[in-house]
Amino acid sequence: MTKVAVMGSGSWGTAFANVVTDAGTAEVELWGRRAEVVDAVARRHENPDYFPGIGLNPALTATTESAKALHDADFVVVAVPSQTLRGNLAAWKTYIPADAVIVSLMKGIELGTSRRMSEVISEVLELSAEQVAVVSGPNLAREIAERQPATAVVACPHEPTALRLQHICKSAYFRPYSSTDLVGVELGGAVKNVIALAVGVAVGMGFGDNAKASLITRGLAETVRLAVSLGADEHTLAGLAGMGDLVATCSSPLSRNRTFGEKLGSGMTLDEVIAETRQTAEGVKSSESILALARANDVDMPITEAVVGMMHHDLSPAQALMQFMARSAKPERYGI
Repeated sequence: MTKVAVMGSGSWGTAFANVVTDAGTAEVELWGRRAEVVDAVARRHENPDYFPGIGLNPALTATTESAKALHDADFVVVAVPSQTLRGNLAAWKTYIPADAVIVSLMKGIELGTSRRMSEVISEVLELSAEQVAVVSGPNLAREIAERQPATAVVACPHEPTALRLQHICKSAYFRPYSSTDLVGVELGGAVKNVIALAVGVAVGMGFGDNAKASLITRGLAETVRLAVSLGADEHTLAGLAGMGDLVATCSSPLSRNRTFGEKLGSGMTLDEVIAETRQTAEGVKSSESILALARANDVDMPITEAVVGMMHHDLSPAQALMQFMARSAKPERYGI
């Protein structure tokens, strides 16, 4: 039977491990750092830190030993904070089977290098394109843990690998679509976190649906500009991994990035929000990397630029709004 190791027992790692276990096509082992969480998953079939009261599939096993989780794994699914990926891969490299497919659930861009998560994986593990895949889409982890209907996109440049991954995670409530546009799928997932921060700030400042719709729509436009400049198919961003993920993340109170932005917009300082927020809001750190990537490719991303100003350069939400609204008028065309 296919073995899947899910490395990371946070909300999305746990939810995805449960999806694959529910699909019934693979043996799944979840790895986590903290013994109390791993023990709860293994013995009580629950992750009390993220999903208290939600039952996990009893067939899902869990361990704190990375070597045990990775032993003989056909798929290694990685669900750790994006800025820790490189270090974690270096620690796991010895134990990862040479023919395993590495699947990224992460939606971030590496600081300092502006590399996508799939690029970091390929570089550290020295893998070919057919061994690296991503899963993205409108995937709010709690809803999936509750087994509410959801969809996603599984992407790999090598279509047979994408189809294999699609098969192992298709369950009664989770419908994955396959794609070979890894760049588009991955960038859609990363940039939407930054746009969700901006939407959250607008909501926190008391603005209504017009502001939210404008940020979502123009956020999609700058996501398309960046993705296409890096070789993606613009149509990918009109689908689940682009517009679908963007709408879910910008609209839901379950979204970490939207919630983070909302607190900032309501008057809390950045340090206060960070201290109060337990889970990682990927867009906070990735916004700098995404803006650096955009500038390196001569791509204009004004919303991302405003978010970077708020998160890293002491720009107030009011100043960021004035900066954005003061931009010169231009025609609206798709992707500009």
